Amino acid sequence: MKGGVAELFDSFRKVVLPIATLLLLLKISYSSFDSTTDSLLQNLESSQNGSIPLDQPEQVSPGITSASPSTNYSAKTGIRQQTCNIFVGKWIPYPKGPYYTNETNCVIDDRQNCMKFGRPDSDFIHWRWKPNDCELPLFDATQFLQIVRGKTLAFVGDSLARNQMQSLVCLLSNASIPVDVSETTDTKFRRWLYKDYNFTIMALWSPQLIKSYDSDPTGDPYYSLMNLYLDKADDVWASQVDKADIIIISGGQWFFRPFLYYENDQLMGCHKCNQKNVTEHTHYYGYRMAFRTAFKTLLNLKKLKGRLVMLRPFSPAHFENGDWNNGGNCNRTRPFKNEEMKLDGYELKMYMTQLEEFKAAEKEGRKRASVKFKLLDTTEAMVMRPDGHPNHYGHWPNEKKLPDCVHWCMPGPVDTWNELFLATLKMEGDEL
Repeated sequence: MKGGVAELFDSFRKVVLPIATLLLLLKISYSSFDSTTDSLLQNLESSQNGSIPLDQPEQVSPGITSASPSTNYSAKTGIRQQTCNIFVGKWIPYPKGPYYTNETNCVIDDRQNCMKFGRPDSDFIHWRWKPNDCELPLFDATQFLQIVRGKTLAFVGDSLARNQMQSLVCLLSNASIPVDVSETTDTKFRRWLYKDYNFTIMALWSPQLIKSYDSDPTGDPYYSLMNLYLDKADDVWASQVDKADIIIISGGQWFFRPFLYYENDQLMGCHKCNQKNVTEHTHYYGYRMAFRTAFKTLLNLKKLKGRLVMLRPFSPAHFENGDWNNGGNCNRTRPFKNEEMKLDGYELKMYMTQLEEFKAAEKEGRKRASVKFKLLDTTEAMVMRPDGHPNHYGHWPNEKKLPDCVHWCMPGPVDTWNELFLATLKMEGDEL
């Protein structure tokens, strides 16, 4: 009996005990590695590659297509890091004030200068975007200027592109005041130079992105018939954009009016033209073709190496109680919660149309290995901000003008676009 017990103990000592010890050591090593990695990721947030740490599985809201977590590598730090989707999240209260005011030394279009024209509430400037899986760093003007040193940034699109550009100039005023080097007095094509950083910002106003002109110049500016050349980029931006290292392209609100569609200079269809023997298309067709042509133009530019093209997708309007010209307004004073508002209807279709063309261009860009496409996906965040528009405060309230529920107050939620822009540039790290 004693011999049997001794043999059993000897087997336990030789077999089971070493296995148990190995398992214990593995658990200790894994725990140490896990905590060290978490700490390292937190410390890397302000490093050269500026990656945003990913701590939990990504949550994607219904109706929104978003990029999955990606891996970032910096040759300077020699570290590979997973990053979170900064475009999926919620708005949280932020008691501190905005980065700037209407008295800051920067140009704010009167139509978005809500403070100047007496907007009575200020809650709309006390919210911040909080990604689900990480923190969005505050905008650091000096850091931004260091990243873009020696480069040119172009905003291509309509007045919402200009809205973002003016927000960026105001945000940068905390670190540097630019010189106006515009080649024209038309503010739609303004250029700013930051001399200390040899950094230039230029606005290239092109609401349809492709060649267009009014077939009835004396008609209603919103409803008259316009010719749209689906296969020809608007030379206003196409002839200038080759100077830019970073291009943010956008568009959306100018595609709802009546159009005659041309390809190869031949009439091939229309939208709301009410003409016999002309094929009727939805506005999504012209919208898709405009971005297809714009992306093709950017892919075909010379000296593409190192160029970054960013799509800032559809910016939702928030008219309630009627349309923009029929009693509509945007009187809300706080954001929607995630469960209260989702992108749907025509806005979702506009968004998805852009994304389909963007993905095709991104794929082609990877083949050529000379231009990078990135999505500056502000759409989900902005669909929840009905409180962020000028409404009646883009002018004095007693003036008989239409409310603006399309553009964004400055300061206001539009500044988040540039927080996301900076975070995206930081994720590019050494590749920018």
